[in-house]
Amino acid sequence: MTDTVNQVAEELSKVKITPGIEFDPEVPEILPKDGQENVLITSALPYVNNVPHLGNIIGSVLSADVYSRFMKARGTNALFICGTDEYGTATETKALEEGVTPKELCDKYHVLHKEVYDWFNIKFDKFGRTTTDLQTEIAQEIFMDLNENGFLEEQSMTQLFCEQHQGFLADRFVEGICPRCGYEDARGDQCDVCGNLLNPFELIKPRCKLDGSSPIPRDSKHIFLSLDKLQPELEEWINKSSEEGHWSRNGKTITDSWVKEGLRPRCITRDLKWGTPVPLESYKDKVLYVWFDACIGYVSITANYTKNWRQWWNHPENVKLYQFMGKDNVPFHTVVFPSSEIGTRKPWLKLHHISTTEYLQYEGGKFSKSRNVGVFGNNAKETGVPSDVFRYYLLMARPETADTMFSWRDFIFRNNNELLANIGNFVNRIVKFVNAKYESTIPKFDPSAIEDYESGFLADVNSILKNYNETLSNVHLRSGLEIALSLSGRGNLFLQENGMNNTLLVENPERANAVVGVGLNLVYILSSVIYPYLPATAEGIVKQLNAPLRKIPDEFSLDLKAGHVIGKAAYLFSRIDEKKEEVWRKQFGGEQKKDEEAERKKAEKLRKKEEKQKRKEAEKAAAAAAAATETKN
Repeated sequence: MTDTVNQVAEELSKVKITPGIEFDPEVPEILPKDGQENVLITSALPYVNNVPHLGNIIGSVLSADVYSRFMKARGTNALFICGTDEYGTATETKALEEGVTPKELCDKYHVLHKEVYDWFNIKFDKFGRTTTDLQTEIAQEIFMDLNENGFLEEQSMTQLFCEQHQGFLADRFVEGICPRCGYEDARGDQCDVCGNLLNPFELIKPRCKLDGSSPIPRDSKHIFLSLDKLQPELEEWINKSSEEGHWSRNGKTITDSWVKEGLRPRCITRDLKWGTPVPLESYKDKVLYVWFDACIGYVSITANYTKNWRQWWNHPENVKLYQFMGKDNVPFHTVVFPSSEIGTRKPWLKLHHISTTEYLQYEGGKFSKSRNVGVFGNNAKETGVPSDVFRYYLLMARPETADTMFSWRDFIFRNNNELLANIGNFVNRIVKFVNAKYESTIPKFDPSAIEDYESGFLADVNSILKNYNETLSNVHLRSGLEIALSLSGRGNLFLQENGMNNTLLVENPERANAVVGVGLNLVYILSSVIYPYLPATAEGIVKQLNAPLRKIPDEFSLDLKAGHVIGKAAYLFSRIDEKKEEVWRKQFGGEQKKDEEAERKKAEKLRKKEEKQKRKEAEKAAAAAAAATETKN
């Protein structure tokens, strides 16, 4: 026991760090605190019956994770909530396909989703699910409040019914030609190409997604949310929240386009068994529509996290809500859910900031599980590439204002020329030097020994930190990562300008000591600014520094003191062979672009051939008609 105590004391004697800068990401229960900034962060609940691909991951959970980590590393009281969305027709149908019950299906895919997010190092405070008793309780509470306040109405609704499998079709299980843009595979609730919300009866040539048969209309009574009655209050809230919360441009545009058309009552019940029961006796055989029910999942998952959940959701004066999602989810979060909250006449927490993305394409085409095209969450690790490299690439390619594309060539280039050559080179170079020349111990140093220290180096680093913090506070995630990269770039320049080598150590030891002391402290601050993006890398850096994770500061400071003993150098990143591009393209269907282009050219050639044949036939017919006319004359 004495030996252990002495060993701990010896290790602590090697740690000389400014107290109070450390950051502990493990907090047992997070509740709002009076007099502090309290932030509730959610990412769109992934639907349980599919495997998330890289586009899904960057569009919601990864983006939210970066912001959550940033907030916490800045000392903000933040809670990050997510979970699987498990009710609805899609789950029932998938369960039938797999020969299991809906619950068994949800249990299976909930675990799969969690495994994927764990591998990507997504640090939820609570990753729950919507199939819970608290979900039923809270969703029914909101439903009944809306009903008592006169914001629900009964209508007889004509739905599409599939005679082939004898079931009503949820909107998303009807496909057809979009009446707005002509896209041939538009869903009955929304077109993925033009983004317009649709009614399945608007589709041209509708078909059942399950079996391709043509559905028929059939009447059924349902409950509608009176969005038209709530529109004036909703618009007032949208105008205020979007301005104060600095909504992302595409989120605001999508919301405005829907509101501008004029809101109409929207059906919030379905003829299903798998869902939250409608709490009305006359509707006991129906359930709540998943898109009315799903957003309430944020509330119920919080309730499953803490019994004091109402401190987060019923005290909007103390909390700000930040939500992350792909653009296809926007209207449900900016129109349907807040309208439901407004209609209860209770103080529900409503959206402060929405961060939305466009689509991430894959090698010039779309991700497709059925065609084995693209990298899906459960097979990303098959590449052998660490998750931080995937995080970095996805965040650099985050489709914030327009669609972007995942490219294996670009993936390899960014790893080798940005992560390895920039961040990895800076950290490894100085840690190895201190290991070799200073016996891993920071010497006594005076930063004034560095030429133009305050006007040059210090001014540059503080400017970068200020820009980084402002950028991330405004949820510009991709720009924030670019700024973080510029910090390590400034570190490489610092070492180059001051010539950190044996010659400097011999000829100007005071300056060499200062370069080492200042350089290692820059490495420490670099670890904090890349932590939201590359958490495993940040942890690798602080391990080499023999230091705890630190808060993200406002300004540069010298927190690793003289006499502090660092750890051993280790490579943060490995070079990826360029030949892996073709290997991965083949493995993950990246050749689709060539195939699609060949098919396009083939179809174009056939079209031109048919047009040429038609012209010849038309010319022949015209010549025959002219000859007949001459004969008559």
